[in-house]
Amino acid sequence: MLFRSWRCEYLPTIAPSYLYTFLAMIAVSTILVLSFMTYVSALRISSEAGQLSNLMDHLAAESTDLLTLVLVTNTTIETFLQMPSLIGEKQYWLRFRNDSSNAWLEGGFGNQPKEGAALRVHLPQEVFATGSYIGGYGAARLECEINAGCPRIQLTSSSVVG
Repeated sequence: MLFRSWRCEYLPTIAPSYLYTFLAMIAVSTILVLSFMTYVSALRISSEAGQLSNLMDHLAAESTDLLTLVLVTNTTIETFLQMPSLIGEKQYWLRFRNDSSNAWLEGGFGNQPKEGAALRVHLPQEVFATGSYIGGYGAARLECEINAGCPRIQLTSSSVVG
């Protein structure tokens, strides 16, 4: 009889404690897995932004070279740059913009240019820069000329004629 009372007193409290421990382990495991997934996602986004920034630097450097050559030779120059179709798994866009005193190249992720892009690379002053390029649609076409004494550069996709 003594053996039976021990079984009745302690057995019900042991099973719930195992259940609570198991549930706590599931909760902690879920939090850890979600934390690692968020960390990996943040690394991927950072890497993609870095790749876009490098691509923009390359395009801006090529544009500056063309502008310098056009100013020295007073000719019209057209060149094509091979661009990746996607950066990571994302589509991207690049666009030349200018105001009365500055010209710049801006870029971002998505399938069309958006206002207020975070990534910008400035071009030399007194340049009229126009056009845009959306990743995945051929090579980037840069056309540079002097128009009425002001250097002009235009960015388009090689798949777009005119």
